[in-house]
Amino acid sequence: MNHFQVLELLAEQNLISEEVIDDAAFEVTQSGRPLAKVLEHQGVMSEGQFYQTLAQMLGTEVVELAGFEPDESLIGIVPMAQAQLHRAFPVGWDGHCLQVVLEDPLNHQAIEDLRFSIGVDVQMMIGAVDHVTELIRKHYSRGAGELKDALLEMGSVIDESQANSDAAANAAPIVRYVDLVLQQAVRDRASDIHFEPFEHDFKIRYRVDGALYELAPPPRHLAGPVLSRVKVMANLNIAERRLPQDGRIQREVGGRQVDLRVSTLPTQFGESVVLRVLDRSSVNLSLEAIGMPPSIYEYLLRTIELPNGIFIVTGPTGSGKTTTLYACLDKMNTIDAKVLTAEDPVEFDIEGIVQVPVNEGIGLTFAKVLKAFLRQDPDRIMVGETRDQETAQIAIQASLTGHLVLTTLHTNDAPGAVTRLIDMGVEPFMISASLEGVLGQRLIRKVCQQCLTAYEPTEAVLNQLGLSPHEIGDKCFYYGSGCANCNSTGYRGRKGIYELFNVTEPIRELINQRAPGIVLKQKAIELGMSTLREDGLRCIYSGETSIEEILKYT
Repeated sequence: MNHFQVLELLAEQNLISEEVIDDAAFEVTQSGRPLAKVLEHQGVMSEGQFYQTLAQMLGTEVVELAGFEPDESLIGIVPMAQAQLHRAFPVGWDGHCLQVVLEDPLNHQAIEDLRFSIGVDVQMMIGAVDHVTELIRKHYSRGAGELKDALLEMGSVIDESQANSDAAANAAPIVRYVDLVLQQAVRDRASDIHFEPFEHDFKIRYRVDGALYELAPPPRHLAGPVLSRVKVMANLNIAERRLPQDGRIQREVGGRQVDLRVSTLPTQFGESVVLRVLDRSSVNLSLEAIGMPPSIYEYLLRTIELPNGIFIVTGPTGSGKTTTLYACLDKMNTIDAKVLTAEDPVEFDIEGIVQVPVNEGIGLTFAKVLKAFLRQDPDRIMVGETRDQETAQIAIQASLTGHLVLTTLHTNDAPGAVTRLIDMGVEPFMISASLEGVLGQRLIRKVCQQCLTAYEPTEAVLNQLGLSPHEIGDKCFYYGSGCANCNSTGYRGRKGIYELFNVTEPIRELINQRAPGIVLKQKAIELGMSTLREDGLRCIYSGETSIEEILKYT
């Protein structure tokens, strides 16, 4: 049976109306989501009801897979290649007939192919698609199996007496294990990998979409060799364990060229090592790909073509400021423009742009680099971060002498950038003469589209957002119920929310009068600025994010 036939049978049994058939079939085709999810999302029937009804139609039974732990001998009946190819998982074996659940229970051909390939009779059972996906990932995932094997191999080859030797860092099991950790992290779109030694444990975690997840840890006595291996790869001094060190690993991981920034930190129980994953293939450094509101996108296109002035991107650490600036640089990078950047460190190498890494340890500060830039005949300059008065003063001088300067600041909102510059000691008249605009931004997690679920928030939650039931009318709110696609978090991927503080003549007058930040903000809103909270509400209504994310970041 196909999806359409199942829908028609459901309609014949008066479980759904005829009108639902075309809509549901279209959504399944367009989104690729399971029919059970689509019908639940449309409020027609629950997933559980759908599975029970489908089992009756197909003359089989529903298997409860929550917390299901199969016997190892059962896993061995279906080879990994077959399980992954047919998206099938074994749940029972009576010596003659194998019971399996499929990710797509309507794929009857998969049952026939399995029966042929493994040479036993196969009976299909029905199970919740999320649990089937998770079981296949857990028991037939190449990474999971290999990490498990590598852990066993490390424990058996390197005992506690050998762990402190320098040779252990280059032992084959250690090398293989570290490579597998990197592969798993890159495959799962991790932004950072954390190696953390504690008194009795050695934790390895990685961050995906802003949340940390733990890998199966190696024994505590292997912390030294694992950390030394990472330091060897980054060309760091493995004998120096008392001072922080910074390094870089460039290598191919999973067929992709990945740049890893390595930072070590001496702690009470050994060195904590963090790897920042810079995967150029997974980051689209173009303004079009960032997903800004059209008005802000068009403003940026106009601003980066200006002959002079300062444009600031502001927000806390990890809000995507650097990505926005790189996207602007990518757009500016034309044959007729000389573009220079001062960064700490250089995140991505961009062909055609002169990039200078700041090194404060030898006195190469942002201010010193910026002074040198002015003798290099630039058209546009990017300063990774304006940290002090000297850097701010030189950046403003550069903008007033015919250069466009892009930079970042750490402030809570866009209008706050003016107050921050004045606090640094910059004269208001210089700010008003040079500042073109400030973009405030945050990164929020996107609700997983595979388990998107509509719900009605309570009045108390709406009050936190500053909304009343009357204001929201018939608008929908969503959350992720959790599935294998999002590691049961309800979120997958991130996007930016923005507020644009456009420095127009009325704003310039207020800056000259040293108006407080709140007055600047009120005036900007009066002139049409959409705040971070308002942009967040737009993302809530469109089903891109949840109320909790917007309350957390705005």
